[in-house]
Amino acid sequence: MSKFDITVLTDDRYESPKETNAYIDNLLQEDKYIVDALLAEGLTVNRKSWASKSFHWEDTRYALFRTTWDYFERFDEFIRWLGKASRQTKLINEFKLAQWNLDKHYLIDLQNNGVRIVRTRFVKPNEKTTLEDQLALADCAAGAVLKPSISGAARHTYRLQPHNIDNHEAVFQRLIKYESMMIQPFLDSIIKKGEISLIVIDGKHTHAVLKKAKFGDFRVQDDFGGTVHPYEATPEEIAIAEKAVAACPYHPLYARVDLVWDQNDELAVSELELIEPELFFRNRPEAAALLAQAIAKYAE
Repeated sequence: MSKFDITVLTDDRYESPKETNAYIDNLLQEDKYIVDALLAEGLTVNRKSWASKSFHWEDTRYALFRTTWDYFERFDEFIRWLGKASRQTKLINEFKLAQWNLDKHYLIDLQNNGVRIVRTRFVKPNEKTTLEDQLALADCAAGAVLKPSISGAARHTYRLQPHNIDNHEAVFQRLIKYESMMIQPFLDSIIKKGEISLIVIDGKHTHAVLKKAKFGDFRVQDDFGGTVHPYEATPEEIAIAEKAVAACPYHPLYARVDLVWDQNDELAVSELELIEPELFFRNRPEAAALLAQAIAKYAE
């Protein structure tokens, strides 16, 4: 018999932080919403870092990805843990979905399934190329965004402009030795309008937020001064988000779909996050209850 029904996953920094700030307080609050909601469903729950050296993963029936926000900085270690843990417990979202969603090549799968995505060009590891060549091939001569295909929190995310390409060539060459990189057109709409994040629980939209970059930046993440605002999604936006989730190769119990307006001013998926997205329960606490209900049904 397992000791717990559900273990909510975080990372080492946030399992028992000795000091807090607004960022950590938000994180802890988000985790508390889902822990309390799972307890209300009559499930036994604990909360652990995915990298815990003392916890035995066979002691929990399910492990729920939530604030594992260092996985891309410890990627090799995380992949080893993911394979081992998946043999000892069941993961939510499931192991095959996590594998698929780790690498942003999933965007091509979405596109092949009829989902409009931000135009993306991938560069293979160790490819003999230059940024100038890639920007020409990607038809992004006016400006682009460069980032790794496995990343988070805007890690190694750079805005490329005609006058600064040479400044980024060295880091591009260093990264491309080991990582697949991706190039997307720079979208002025992100600065002017922001990015919409729609939360989808068990296939249905629950709520949304609008994320905006601080003045002078293009990254909407709060790590870089971005802000989050209440937002009522339109029927068109909801339909796109639910279609993106339905296009996944396996059914996610939760997802966050990030939408932007592309170079043709049409809505497009920029990211679909199924592993550890911020779900903004503080903007709609009832959504945590909906996820807990979906998990309880899944765990029957």
